[in-house]
Amino acid sequence: MDNFVIEPAQRQDAAVILDLIRGLAEYEKMSDCVEATEEMIAENVFNRGGAQVLLAKENGVPVGFALFFENFSTFKGKSGIYLEDLYVREEKRGKGYGKALFQAVARTAKERGAGRMEWACLDWNEPSIRFYLAMGAQPLSEWTTYRLDEAALAAMDKTV
Repeated sequence: MDNFVIEPAQRQDAAVILDLIRGLAEYEKMSDCVEATEEMIAENVFNRGGAQVLLAKENGVPVGFALFFENFSTFKGKSGIYLEDLYVREEKRGKGYGKALFQAVARTAKERGAGRMEWACLDWNEPSIRFYLAMGAQPLSEWTTYRLDEAALAAMDKTV
């Protein structure tokens, strides 16, 4: 891992982040779901400050990213970290970059006194499942994730 660094992304990295998001979407067979634009990344990540992005770089070239944000556990009474995305370009996998990104996010959680770190993983993504299990993660089989998309949110006024 010579010439490898992990550093916080900056606003000027919005195009790079979007390119990595598109790579992740392709891997997850969800390319048609990407609505994000460079402007949206710049505004919603860097101006509003709700999320943070770490970039993994090899010889100055971005090879992966982790996007995460704080959440809160009412039962623990503490903030936590939700890892929204962790991605390393296919040709750069197997070099330890994903592990380094994951550990960097975990270190951030620990430094902030987080009660936990959580994320979701597609149930067919065996390589990622094996990776997370090897990192000490435990699957939460008793929980089901639910979502309201933009249409459902817009319709909420009509149902209440």
